[in-house]
Parts: sequence; structure tokens; C-alpha cells
Amino acid sequence: MPSTRSIEVLATAADLFHAAAEEFVRTARAAIGAQGRFAVALSGGSTPKGLYSLLAANYAEFAWNRVFLFFGDERHVPPTDPDSNYRMVHESLLTKIAIPAENVFRVPAENPDAAAAASDYETQLRRFFELRPEIRPGDRPGEFPRFDLILLGLGPDGHTASLFPDSSALDEQSRLVVANWVAKLSTFRITFTFPVLNRAAEVMFMASGADKAGMLHQVLEGKSIPPLPSQRVQPSDGNLLWMLDEAAAAKLTR
Repeated sequence: MPSTRSIEVLATAADLFHAAAEEFVRTARAAIGAQGRFAVALSGGSTPKGLYSLLAANYAEFAWNRVFLFFGDERHVPPTDPDSNYRMVHESLLTKIAIPAENVFRVPAENPDAAAAASDYETQLRRFFELRPEIRPGDRPGEFPRFDLILLGLGPDGHTASLFPDSSALDEQSRLVVANWVAKLSTFRITFTFPVLNRAAEVMFMASGADKAGMLHQVLEGKSIPPLPSQRVQPSDGNLLWMLDEAAAAKLTR
């Protein structure tokens, strides 16, 4: 299908959560109807947490047994750590819906070796999507997994997932998951790479609040050299959807 980009602006954060929940369920139903399952990669942060809480409250009876949850990135911490994306999703969503444990693919970020944790997670993706054990340079794009939906957020420096400016993961074209050293945080993050993000059927960015307005203007209407990580998310044959509240969209001119 042709690639598309659209921007949807909602009045408030609450409206944003409702619209995002409706889009999540719409894409899930379409995927389940077409192929019997819905593969989605979740993101961390306060805005997605609002979405997950709403899904738990309003769609607890959804066909969660047909939904397979992955994580687009994770902090290098155990799943019980307050900073863990998995912990946030577990508390806001997983404990409130009837989803089989085997449908949730958690990054094994408690492994002291971040690279080993990333390799383990890549292996999980390859098994689920029935890919070859290893992708080599030059392999056709079809050898990368195709998620039905990937959720992303926007950092104050233009990063998304854990693809930070000036980090080594920005240049990765073969691996699905890498351990990315983030110098300013003095830590590794485990993250999907651009080839995975850009093979998705749909990528949905969510941004809320006035503190995102300046960076959103730069990402959506500016020209950064080199491009900001979030500007490099351009699905090759899928939809790119930006869902914003009015405060976040305040500096957009079109």
C-alpha cells in the first residue's frame, strides 16, 4: 500500500487518549480480521500510559487472546524497576485484561549484558515472525518483521524509541534490536532499529503538552541536518500517524 502521513490534533490530552484508543482497536480489528492476529509494539512514557489505562478501562472485553504485545524499546533495568517500560505497561494494562502470558514479549533487560539482552529479544522477534535466524546486509526488506502497529513517542531532543541523536544505533541497517549507548544518560537502552520501525503497516506517534510544541514544530516542519531520529521514521509502505493535543500542536503552522 502507498505510504501516507497524517496529523490529527485533539483538543485535550483526554481526547487524545480516546482517539488513540479507537485507532489502536481499529487497527487491531482489521489485522485480526485479515490474518487472525494483531502484532503491536508498545512505547513507554506518560502519554502512552494514558492510552493503556483507557484500553484497560474501556476495552477489557476485547479479543486480547489474538493480540501479541512487544516493546519498541526498554531501559536497561529489571522488570520490577520503576523506570521499566514493561512495569508501566504491566501495571496500567496487563493486570487488567485477559491476555495470555505467552502473548506478551518482554525485553529481558535484567540481563547485565545489554547486548545479550538485545540479541535475545531479536531472536524472539525472528521466531515470532518466522524470519531467518540472521539478517545480512543486502537482504531484501521483506526479511524484516512487519508489525501491524508500532507506538512511538517524541523526546525533547527529537529521539524516538531509544534512538537518540549522535548514537550508534542510528546507522544500524541489519539488526532488529540493538543495545544503544546513550552518552548523556550514561546508560544503555535496548531499542528497535529504523529498518523495523519503517517496515510497520502503521506507526503512531503520540505527543501531549506544551513542552512538546517546539520540538514538534522542528520535527514536522523543520529541516534538520542531519535529520532528527524522529524525522527518520518514514514507513516504506505503511501509514505514519501523528496524534497530538492542541498544546503540543500549538507551534505548527499548517
